[in-house]
Amino acid sequence: MFRKKDIFFKTLEEMADIIYETVDRFANAVNGDLPDVSAFAKEMKEYEHKGDRCTHIILTELNKTFITPIEREDIMELIKKLDDVLDGIEACASRFEMYQISKSDPFIRKFGTCLRRSAHEIKTAIFLLTQKKLLAIQPHCVTINELENEGDELMRQGIKHLFQNIKDPIELIKHKEIYERLEQTTDSCEDVANTLQSIIMRNS
Repeated sequence: MFRKKDIFFKTLEEMADIIYETVDRFANAVNGDLPDVSAFAKEMKEYEHKGDRCTHIILTELNKTFITPIEREDIMELIKKLDDVLDGIEACASRFEMYQISKSDPFIRKFGTCLRRSAHEIKTAIFLLTQKKLLAIQPHCVTINELENEGDELMRQGIKHLFQNIKDPIELIKHKEIYERLEQTTDSCEDVANTLQSIIMRNS
């Protein structure tokens, strides 16, 4: 069904590597305090730029390639959803800088762990795609969906905790938005899984 691995699959693998590296760095950073939030935000922005370069390569190659390893629309949708994950992580990091939040909390740390697990599943699934092992992707998509549900619950519990314990309304608003941004990033991971499942259905 597929030709030998080409620029599309190589670039998708590179994107998956960047996502895992970015999310792993994010999770490690929020696992403690963040004394230099400006440097942290800048570092996450640099990762996001790496992802943008992968997206640019894919779009450029699509414009000049007649035969692609999977449907052109699937490649475009997949790279877009992968890019959304990086955009989400960068947006979260930028809020730490904008709001000058240099201390993490248990909910942010749990989100970091959840997202790192999701990124690992995404990376594994993308590499299975490039190895043409389509049916083996499905369990990883299921796990990503379960992790998205975990993100939903984390946001609900986190916001409940804020309203019960935080008296400063400004601090409450800051943390509430960060929780919501983190949850939206788990949604983006689920979007990747849904796109992969569509590819499986069309190519199996």
